[in-house]
Amino acid sequence: MKKIVVAAMLGMAAFAAGAAEHQVKMLNNGKDGAMVFEPSFLKVAKGDSVKFIKVDPSHNSAAVIAPAGAAQWKGKMDEEITVKLDKEGVYVYICEPHKVMAMAGVIQVGKPVNLADAKKQSAELAKGFVMNKDRLAKALDLVK
Repeated sequence: MKKIVVAAMLGMAAFAAGAAEHQVKMLNNGKDGAMVFEPSFLKVAKGDSVKFIKVDPSHNSAAVIAPAGAAQWKGKMDEEITVKLDKEGVYVYICEPHKVMAMAGVIQVGKPVNLADAKKQSAELAKGFVMNKDRLAKALDLVK
């Protein structure tokens, strides 16, 4: 009986230590205004996954900035995708049709090893925004 209890506890510990799945909604309107990902910033552990949820039509999620050696993603229009994040650092993603409206988000995986570079590239990206010009910078300010 003791062996069964120990085995069950080890099994539960292994399950609890597993990677988590987080969700980001793709919205026409959210708490930060029009054309947003919600939340706009996530901090996750290395090995976690992020699922982009289609709430409203005509959105996608595409990585535009990622740590060196990290896999990038590009979802199709109206596609819910799940992305596994195996490299530490800062990832910036956009909705391609609504990029000019600053529909962008930030994911921090573990330590922000590429933060300076991500901020520099994001500043260039933001030059193409016609509205919500500080939205991406605000999300990046949450990286610690």
